Amino acid sequence: MSTEQTPLDLLFQGDSITDANRVREDLVNLGRGYPNLIGSKLSYELAEQKLQIQNRGISGNRVSDLYARWNEDAIYLQPKRLSILIGVNDAWRIMDKLPTGAADRFESSYRHLLAITKEYLPQSGLILCEPFVLNVGVPANNWDGWKAQVGKYQEVTRGLAKEYGAVFVPLQQRFDEACTRAEAAFWARDGVHPTAAGHQLIANAWLDAVQNSPLAIK
Repeated sequence: MSTEQTPLDLLFQGDSITDANRVREDLVNLGRGYPNLIGSKLSYELAEQKLQIQNRGISGNRVSDLYARWNEDAIYLQPKRLSILIGVNDAWRIMDKLPTGAADRFESSYRHLLAITKEYLPQSGLILCEPFVLNVGVPANNWDGWKAQVGKYQEVTRGLAKEYGAVFVPLQQRFDEACTRAEAAFWARDGVHPTAAGHQLIANAWLDAVQNSPLAIK
């Protein structure tokens, strides 16, 4: 039995925001969040191409967790485009002063992950989504701390996108602007996990950035 993998057109990776209750056993199931919104739109508009899109996000993941499963959940899949949204769980462990957050390894782990990806998938286009946080729920209890910690990761992600020639998808400003239209909880009830409207916001930002870049799916 052959284990050869047909390269994917697009692979989504990340934590619960990307996972969005996807069905693990159904590889064409993209969950209920932004990957599904993006995949549905692109698949409909480009039906003749029969795009191969998968979501391998896993709730609770940090960058180091991505790295631990990168062979089977990224490199083996040979994606033509690889989209990553990660960071909030790294921040959560730091903010809660958990043992798993004793050392802040977000930048070093992310850089190592991207270096390995470039080594084994040199032709894959990278898409790095900006981590975000809203002033409601748990983050509101220590908003200055959360804003500073996630802000640090935002700068790291933007810098890594430039360093590795990735498309950067800005999200924090989009959410900040959206919060002038409706309260923060309308977009992410707990300040982290998007509502349906929040996922649509991410999908719109992703499509604006990617479809107007050299990685556009056409």
